[in-house]
Amino acid sequence: MEFEKAKARLIAFYLPQYHPIPENDLWWGKGFTEWTNVTKARPLFPGHCQPDLPGDLGFYDLRVPEVRKLQSDLARSHGIEGFCYWHYWFGNGRRVLDRIFTEVLESGEPNFPFCLGWANETWTGVWHGLGDKILMKQEYPGEEDYIAHFQFLLRAFHDPRYIRVNGRPLLVIFRGDQLPNSAEVCALWRRLAQKNGLPGLHIATIVVKTEQAKALGYDAVRTSEPGTLGYDAAITSEPGTFSTLGTLQNPLSLQFRVRRKARRWLGKSELLPKQPRIYSYAECAEKYYQLPPLPSYVHPCVFPNWDNTPRSGVRGLVFADANPKLFEGVLRKTIADVADRPYEERLIFVKSWNEWAEGNYLEPSVRFGHGYLEAARNEVIAGKSELVACPVAPARPSGIPSPRSFT
Repeated sequence: MEFEKAKARLIAFYLPQYHPIPENDLWWGKGFTEWTNVTKARPLFPGHCQPDLPGDLGFYDLRVPEVRKLQSDLARSHGIEGFCYWHYWFGNGRRVLDRIFTEVLESGEPNFPFCLGWANETWTGVWHGLGDKILMKQEYPGEEDYIAHFQFLLRAFHDPRYIRVNGRPLLVIFRGDQLPNSAEVCALWRRLAQKNGLPGLHIATIVVKTEQAKALGYDAVRTSEPGTLGYDAAITSEPGTFSTLGTLQNPLSLQFRVRRKARRWLGKSELLPKQPRIYSYAECAEKYYQLPPLPSYVHPCVFPNWDNTPRSGVRGLVFADANPKLFEGVLRKTIADVADRPYEERLIFVKSWNEWAEGNYLEPSVRFGHGYLEAARNEVIAGKSELVACPVAPARPSGIPSPRSFT
């Protein structure tokens, strides 16, 4: 498709975690990939739809070029402008999960737009029941390492497929609030970009819901204000911001009711069954429709679905009634919010293309087929003239609870 005819620039975050690497072999067992978590998932409450399995593409191995081509063809035909590949640089030149993007860069295939997102966060075992055990520490050794990091990024920035904003390569930094002296680092990278024939960089950071981020607010990311973090734009953090619009839910099974009464009578909280945190996507969407548009320097991020219990078990988070129809309404509202921006700046990030262990994907699934992709295409290519009330969800497949089944 010709992207200038699209109503917005949809960029989907892309996880390269679908092939074995030595680190994962060491931590989780030989041959581990995200599919290991996906296939071992089980229901954790009444109506919980697990395992949630891939559709057309199956349990793919990203080392196979034909798989990457199929992914890009699906994305292109459904209005996705490009992928934001997660990039892991832990300091002192140490990279992991870099094979897939390196092959994309060096082979020139698939011929599909991309940018990079630096996932600058320490890897711990917290989501896997290992507490705060550090698996790989994110380090920031200083200017020499920042220059080396930039030289690696420069190879990608010069690629004709690389996504740009007003001519400047787009770089996403996941935890911009954790990058020491971020304003100086961003300024250094912009100088190096200009020195290497680029007009600069468009650097955006995801504003996560930490206490520091709450105190800083969106204003603190901008380069135009003194004393800021040095970024050109912020990206909303999902599903964190979305969940603040809803109320925490819990399934009222007989077992839950009995144990809840026992806890009240005996004062023993350990009698309560462990459950993930559960929200209603429908409830949050209804309130999302009432929000005013974000400031022009904030790029919205939307998410189609979320259930990270395959990775995190009872420590996970679930939007139990997420479905393509509801996502279509959320995307419609978001496209309307950015409609007055110059097209180059009409970016909407989608989390994610293929985070299957988070239950967070656009790819075809057994459960919904091409539903999420078709929802994206309906809005970004065809589009609706105006936002209507919260869309009515399609007939609920067996096993998906109604939001009213929670309290």
